[in-house]
Amino acid sequence: MNKKIVLSVVFSIFSLGISWAQSTPNVTTTLVSMGMQMPGFTYEISKGKSGSSSDLKGKVVLLNFFATWCGPCRTELPKIEAEIWNKHHSNPKFLMLTFGREHTWKEVDNFKADNKFTFPFYPDPKRGVYGKFAKQTIPRSFLMDEEGKIIYLSEGFEEAHFNELVKLIDSKL
Repeated sequence: MNKKIVLSVVFSIFSLGISWAQSTPNVTTTLVSMGMQMPGFTYEISKGKSGSSSDLKGKVVLLNFFATWCGPCRTELPKIEAEIWNKHHSNPKFLMLTFGREHTWKEVDNFKADNKFTFPFYPDPKRGVYGKFAKQTIPRSFLMDEEGKIIYLSEGFEEAHFNELVKLIDSKL
């Protein structure tokens, strides 16, 4: 009887640990944390035209990192379009930047067209932007407030965490 109790407790602790690990950004691969200022970065707005993170102040900014081959990304992106982009894209206080990690303009443009997405995609072929936020794992999302402070971050895709992100954006706008 005691063996069953001990095994049950060990299994419960193990299960909780796995659940926590899947839903909590990995501190060894995540380079920023809640409450930090968004790192400075530059990115290509369009072919040959650059933008800077300093241009984003005053807006609620959602950064999302994906790859075209990533299954969880392919689950998350349609939800981002339906539940965030379609609701807030016309709000001047909102900006969304979706970066294709290790992808070129041609790759992100083809992916966008093939999947009929309407929100903007940007290439991040050498992880220039991604590398300011994390070392590995996608999808990843980071939400910054109007002052550029990180108020939400996620690693991977989990429905409950996505719903938290949606509620937070709704409350900020």
